[in-house]
Amino acid sequence: MDEQKNDSIEQQPEQIPPAEIKPAGKFIRMKPFKFIMLMFFTILITAGLTIFALTFGEKKVVEVKVPTGRAEFSKLYEAYDLLKNNYYKDIDESKVVDGAINGMFDALGDPYSDFMVKEEADQFKSGLSSSFQGIGAEIQERNGSITVVSPIKNSPAEKAGLLPKDIILTVDGKSIHGLSASEAVARIRGEKGTPVKLTVKREGNVEPLNMTIVRDEIPVETVYGEMLEGDIAHIQITSFSENTAKEFEKILADYEGKGLKGIVVDVRQNPGGYLDAAIEISNLFVPEGKAIVQVQQKGEEPKITNAIAGKKYNVPVTVLVDSGSASASEILAGALKESVGAKIVGETSFGKGTVQNVTALKDGSNLKFTTAKWLTPNGNWIHEKGIAPDVKVSYPSYASLPYLDPSVEMKNGVQSNSVKAAQEMLEVLGYEPGTADGIFEQYTERAVKKLQAASGLEETGVLTGETTYALMDAIRAKIKADDPQLLKAKELLTGTSAKTE
Repeated sequence: MDEQKNDSIEQQPEQIPPAEIKPAGKFIRMKPFKFIMLMFFTILITAGLTIFALTFGEKKVVEVKVPTGRAEFSKLYEAYDLLKNNYYKDIDESKVVDGAINGMFDALGDPYSDFMVKEEADQFKSGLSSSFQGIGAEIQERNGSITVVSPIKNSPAEKAGLLPKDIILTVDGKSIHGLSASEAVARIRGEKGTPVKLTVKREGNVEPLNMTIVRDEIPVETVYGEMLEGDIAHIQITSFSENTAKEFEKILADYEGKGLKGIVVDVRQNPGGYLDAAIEISNLFVPEGKAIVQVQQKGEEPKITNAIAGKKYNVPVTVLVDSGSASASEILAGALKESVGAKIVGETSFGKGTVQNVTALKDGSNLKFTTAKWLTPNGNWIHEKGIAPDVKVSYPSYASLPYLDPSVEMKNGVQSNSVKAAQEMLEVLGYEPGTADGIFEQYTERAVKKLQAASGLEETGVLTGETTYALMDAIRAKIKADDPQLLKAKELLTGTSAKTE
């Protein structure tokens, strides 16, 4: 009622004296609501036209940009916009963004931090699974070069003679210098049965080595054991995967039932793997409460992982290491050396004292980057220094002889560095090839025929194909049979065991 009353009052005409009344002109009658709506739409349309003119007109007054939100990325966004708008052809936005991320990781100068696109991430995961297809070698990028950390036991890479510290120059004739480790792996891996050609630079060799390696299924069986004379167990760990600790403990339990008196833990040419696996194996030997490893993150004090209660093997232990022993291998060696008193035998280890985590992105790519450094129980950081052996024992010189390409034919009259390497191998095996001068003559031919006879092959006197494979197999067998590092490690255990009894 009050609202109706007010309306009627507001609509009443104002009282004007009769003398001042003028004839009314033409006018439009409009209800207040319609008038208000008309004004609203007029303002809205005017505003829209103004914004359009300012934004897209010939002379723009204001450039509208999406706010970046973080000032540190303003230069990156500016570069991306300039490239996208001014490059002479359309850019692949996904590749450009991936390249920008790769650039961030390259700027770290850390060979263990890497960005992996989906395909590379899938290959990385397969390397940690039960098997994968490839040549079987752990590699890393260092100073722009792809360097072999170590070949996997019984892999095509090991059989071909690939060694730790070898630098891979080309893959199938294409240079891989400057690639990340993940990019190099993508080129080297492939289907079982397919060949890959590598050019390798080896320390001490003037000329690069050419290798053709046939890819195979690489089983990730990580623990191998044998019982040596004197009830000494020789247990080799080739990498640290999810099941390594269980495999190790299973073999150890079996040997314990056979009168175990000592253990040689062999982590030669073991590139590492899961930190937790190294800790679990260490816990089988380190007394409860003593340190296994220290992990230090940025801006924090080191956090010490101590051994916990559980099954312990209280027998003498020695550890075999070489230049291919890295990361988790060094964690285990450091724990056994400093918290158990185990002797380290062999050569100085690789020297990787950092810890990496892998984070998956939404598109399936991975970020693998260093999150901490690890220290030995006594607080030593072995990064780029390695663990020096208590007893240094080198490999025999013939263990580092270059790979012989089975596709190359060596016969009477041929002169080359490969002939010289073959002569040295034949000499070590007792086949008397004459002077190792790189000239294939009658004495070398006779030595090759002896090798062929011993291997059940046709006695042609020509070194190629199956004969070359037989020669390299025989050298590997001799290295294993006359392993001076293993013999020294066993000798130390036997002496310790005798004193204890």
